[in-house]
Amino acid sequence: MGAEFPSTFLQRCGSHDPESIVGLQSSIPIIGRAIPADFRASTIERSSTREVGEPTALRDLIAPSGHIHIIARPTMELFLGIDFGTSGARAMALTREGQVQWQGRVTLEQKNSQENGGLALLWHSALFELFGAMPSNVAQALESIAINGTSGTVLLCDSQGIPQTEPLLYNDDRGQSTLAQIKAIAPANHIVCSATSSLAKLLWWKQELKKIPADWKLLHQADWLSSLLHGQCGISDYHNALKLGYDPGALAYPDWLWETDLQRHLPRVVAPGEAIAPITPAIAHRFGINPACIVHAGTTDSIAAFIASGVSHPGEAVTSLGSTLVLKLLSKTRVDNATYGIYSHRLGDLWLVGGASNTGGAVLKQLFSDSELASLSQQIDPTLPSPLTYYPLPKPGERFPIANPNLQPKLTPRPSDDTAFLHGILESIARIEAEGYERLQALGATCLSQVATAGGGAKNETWRLIRQRCLQVSVTPASQTEAAYGTALLAGRFA
Repeated sequence: MGAEFPSTFLQRCGSHDPESIVGLQSSIPIIGRAIPADFRASTIERSSTREVGEPTALRDLIAPSGHIHIIARPTMELFLGIDFGTSGARAMALTREGQVQWQGRVTLEQKNSQENGGLALLWHSALFELFGAMPSNVAQALESIAINGTSGTVLLCDSQGIPQTEPLLYNDDRGQSTLAQIKAIAPANHIVCSATSSLAKLLWWKQELKKIPADWKLLHQADWLSSLLHGQCGISDYHNALKLGYDPGALAYPDWLWETDLQRHLPRVVAPGEAIAPITPAIAHRFGINPACIVHAGTTDSIAAFIASGVSHPGEAVTSLGSTLVLKLLSKTRVDNATYGIYSHRLGDLWLVGGASNTGGAVLKQLFSDSELASLSQQIDPTLPSPLTYYPLPKPGERFPIANPNLQPKLTPRPSDDTAFLHGILESIARIEAEGYERLQALGATCLSQVATAGGGAKNETWRLIRQRCLQVSVTPASQTEAAYGTALLAGRFA
């Protein structure tokens, strides 16, 4: 269900011809250039897989490049998810049963900024390159499309959807100068009270431009890319809009934001996956896409990856063991706690409660090579607890599950036996993970029942068994972790 707004705000912002965006590099101002637009879309990588059990429903297609593709018959329903990041984009087309029928990837590489006109046009080019690489039978079978983008990457567009500023990336903190203004109107410790929030970026543009034209809207990366396909501007989803100040509990912007002069620049917000409109005739014709294909509201890249894991019941969680330790627990109850950096995204009638610790793989890489981690892990007995108690951090400071900006790393005493040392570290990170889930539950989240694991650490079977012992619930590798896969599931769920 979409958000409720005053009737005037529910009116469409108008439409634009996506193809008219091409060649507009001279019309895009450089206000707020996040990074030099020195990128280009590289050659696309394509692959496909055969649907199990239906060999007669598919045929082989040998592409000019020599790649062999297994293509779905035109009558099969397919759902396309597109994952857009800072360094590239990936697309996956799935059957209703979740079988991957086609996938493509575009990487973004440096090139002279004079030749491409900015980051938005690079995104545009990459999106169309993905569509151009899609086999015709896949394009004709598409029933729905959704796009995810990097949370907090934003730009300003006019009423026709034409970018008027260079995008500001998710980690751009020039909004530091606006924090006093935000704290004067927002509740204490609100998620927007951050220099990298979408709201901070909007206020920064207001400072730089002195006055933002009334018809300009702030759009997130996924919002703008989706508008190229459905032709309607000014629409976002409540996952991307969280850092703009949108309240997913009330399904509305809060009064403290809505009653400011920023109101006119806020996008209309709908539920992630909600149908927006059919793909425009121009795009359908250009790429041979089913003209009845519906474009759905998107989500963020991290939530798309969570959806891909298949976790769907309260109490189920995903732990990401990357450079840091990130916990995401599906809960019946919303939990927000600024002290520990905990906030919740809405997922239908449930809440995705998340927290992140600074411990994780970055510490391991400081101490061991990949080959050492692999060989030493095999020598550890995961059924035996380590007597060593560490707090592995790459540098001082922790927020979750302990809120202490001055917390010092603890990696002593170090035994002479490297296997025992690694055992102590893996056990300590597992203990921090358990304390993290205990913290979420103490603040009101649903009790943990099982954990799926994503990230590089998911490949370590010894560590999985140690974590399972510490967590006292089933711990398994996530079946899928690709954000494009999760986005395709989101598109198919509402088709």
